Formats: sequence, C-alpha cells, structure tokens
Amino acid sequence: MFTGIIEATGSISSISEVGSNKTFRISSSLAPQLRVDQSLSHDGVCLTVESVTGDSYLVTAIEETLRKSNLGLWKAGDSVNLERCLQLNGRLDGHMVQGHVDTTAQCVGRENRDGSWLYRFEFPESFRNLIIEKGSITVNGVSLTCFDISNNAFSVAVIPYTFENTNIRELVPGSRVNIEFDLIGKYVERITGKRTGPF
Repeated sequence: MFTGIIEATGSISSISEVGSNKTFRISSSLAPQLRVDQSLSHDGVCLTVESVTGDSYLVTAIEETLRKSNLGLWKAGDSVNLERCLQLNGRLDGHMVQGHVDTTAQCVGRENRDGSWLYRFEFPESFRNLIIEKGSITVNGVSLTCFDISNNAFSVAVIPYTFENTNIRELVPGSRVNIEFDLIGKYVERITGKRTGPF
C-alpha cells in the first residue's frame, strides 16, 4: 500500500528483455536504503526489488504489467517517480494507493498558470464511473485531485513542489501516464453492481 506522495525520482540506466518480461536497472538516491523483496512504486506501479548494487537496483515487469501500464514505453534515461510502501505508524498524506495501475491516460493539455501547472488527461471511457469531481486519482504514482471531469477526461493542478520533484514536469501533450483510480470508488461500484471497468 502506498500514499501517492513521491519520495524521490530514479533514472533508468538499462533495460533487458527475457521472454515477454522487461528488467530495468534504476539509479536512485533511494537505492542504498532498499532491500531485496521490498515493494516499491514506480510511476504508480508496484514492483519488487530483485537486487541492489550501490546506487542502483533491479526490478522486472511481466507482460501483464507492461500491457496495462506505460512501462513498455520506458527508455534508458527516463525519469521514474519512486515511493516506498506505507508504514502503518506513518501519516497518510495522500490517499490509499495500491500500486495496481488500472489503465493509462494520454496528456492532452498542459498550461502554466503562473505558480501552478494545469494538466488535462483523456482515459478509456469504460472507467468513467470511477472518477468524481474533487476526488483522488493517481497519475504516475502521484496523488492528485481531479476536477473539470467529462466522460473520459479530467484535469489536475500541480503545485511547484510536485512539479519540481517528480516526472510530472516532463509531461507534454501526447505523453502517456499510468492511472490508478480511487480504491474506495472501485469497491462502491462493485457493490452497487454498476461495474464498467475490468476489475
């Protein structure tokens, strides 16, 4: 379980393919604090640390993860948002995030608001029942508040700290991001029998 509050960013050093899987070596200031078998959120995707060497570590994404997320688009040199799992004695500063990406969305707008940045994203309409005005959403692992919602689009406002300390700053129209909808909303939809998404 995560909170959507990014601790650090990492840089993809190398990518190797074995069968349908991809293994990523990621360099980060967090690496010396990691241990094998630890869960770590990468742009909102929970991956398991396989080995740690100095200031880098290895993780592998299987075919299902590559299909449902933007990890298959990663390239060496790309920046990745990182968050270690929530400690039960810590504060929940963002919202409850599983690290299980529901789908991807495409950035269709970016606007500098002279002190903040406004982004707009479009996502598959089959997930429209999982998003509400002023509700929580996770974009590349970042906990944000969505607004100006239509059937398959929403906007988020990004404060300077988040812009400067995550890879949100690198997003431009056409960028594809990982989306995790609010966990509580998914359970409510399931219970009420109005399920539209594949979960």
